[in-house]
Amino acid sequence: MMGNPIIRHKFTADPTVIEHNETVYLYTGHDDPPYGIEDYVMNEWLCFSSKDLIAWNEHPVPLSPADFTWAKSDAFASKVVFQNQRFYWYVAVSHANISGKAIGVAVSNQPEGPFKDAKGAAMITQDIIPDKELMMVNLDPTVFMDDEGRGHIFWGNSKCYYAKLKANMIELDGPIETILLPGFTEGAHIHKRNGWYYLSYGFEFPEKVAYAMSQSINGPWEFKGILNDIADNCQTNRPAILDFKGKSYFFYHNGALRNGGSHRRSVCVDHLYYNDDNTMQRIIMSSKGIQKI
Repeated sequence: MMGNPIIRHKFTADPTVIEHNETVYLYTGHDDPPYGIEDYVMNEWLCFSSKDLIAWNEHPVPLSPADFTWAKSDAFASKVVFQNQRFYWYVAVSHANISGKAIGVAVSNQPEGPFKDAKGAAMITQDIIPDKELMMVNLDPTVFMDDEGRGHIFWGNSKCYYAKLKANMIELDGPIETILLPGFTEGAHIHKRNGWYYLSYGFEFPEKVAYAMSQSINGPWEFKGILNDIADNCQTNRPAILDFKGKSYFFYHNGALRNGGSHRRSVCVDHLYYNDDNTMQRIIMSSKGIQKI
């Protein structure tokens, strides 16, 4: 079925995407609040795959907060990367014993899972971050693997944090740093093209998507402006960017489905284009979406 949203039988949010063996794997949260409830009720993550970005196959639920014995609830925004011949899934949840949100990591030998806790404990908790008074700050992790195979993790809500990862992919390797970005709210995403690093993120509230650029993963980051405007019927956004078969794509969510909204979101995808100076053009959001590859 062509057009946006691309998943229509369930409410999906916070997309992250990877390509593996010429197949795209889309991982999302699942908005599932009871009727009449306007809140973020998310109890599992979902996985879909496609060879053309049009026909999506749903896989059995690969991961939920219950798979982390130390977690209490909430299947918030996440990121999947492939490294060391394994798939690592970085997620934000509510911790059962430490106040505030926490970031954990699960692992699988297959892109569709099932995934299991890779560490047996949270990787990032409230008691190790610089701003311990910010109880919602450990949200929306994104991980980028550099050309040397080293992992870098970015995350945050109201503050953007950054740290290096050890080779085992489940521990921080060095201090947590703060990145100053105009209007940063949440939902960071990193990608690289033509020697440039791009840090896209939710901007102000209701959230647009803005981005910054750098020639080093360690910064400094230069703000470049708005990439995506406020999505239809939705106050939040979380970008994911993918190059696939020679073209670039921008994944996001909106509230366009029937009975949809800020707590019942749906993943969409549109084309992404670059200017000659390597800056990104504003996304043209559409109900038409992309054409079959």
